[in-house]
Amino acid sequence: QLTHPNTIQVYDYGKTPDGVFYYAMEYLHGVNLQDLVERFGPLSEGRTVHILSQICDSLSEAHALGLIHRDIKPGNIFLCRRGLLPDCVKVLDFGLVREYRTASASESTPKGNAVVEGTPWYMPPEAMHGNAPADPRSDLYSLGALGYYLLTGHYIFDAVSVEDIQHKKLNAKPIPPTRRTVLPISQQMEVLILSCLENDMSLRPQSAHH
Repeated sequence: QLTHPNTIQVYDYGKTPDGVFYYAMEYLHGVNLQDLVERFGPLSEGRTVHILSQICDSLSEAHALGLIHRDIKPGNIFLCRRGLLPDCVKVLDFGLVREYRTASASESTPKGNAVVEGTPWYMPPEAMHGNAPADPRSDLYSLGALGYYLLTGHYIFDAVSVEDIQHKKLNAKPIPPTRRTVLPISQQMEVLILSCLENDMSLRPQSAHH
């Protein structure tokens, strides 16, 4: 169902004779954002905006269809050249996608000793603790954490374990990105990134489309 040009295209899928599930996707040549930042450091605000805008376009289509990605992170965002256009985004790995409109809170979020699905550095608090059912605003939290990483080269919190990450997400506010990089970041951009990282889902941007 996902046909947006910033979403990885799946051409076919099925099972092999021995029962292994497969899907065939378009071949891409480029680099993911994790490798890009590790090799070259944080990105300028202008380039970050260009990248995040394309991710929002991809997510807008998915959200309109009732789907949430649930694992937005640098390793799942690929930059390639399409024709003469550099920095063309492809959102990868919809392996944790879920229909949020029909999923209950108990279905959408782990409790007790259940496996936590996603990447802790970029997961919203509700996905870790079951405080609320995941919805598009959960992807926007992850997008804010991704933007923070692109602008600063740092995760939103310094932590040594998953438990430490969880504790800080519930009890601490991220250091403003302007204090973690020498690159210029506008006040408008900083406010937007920090609003995406609000624990209260109602305080985050309500739609990737906006």
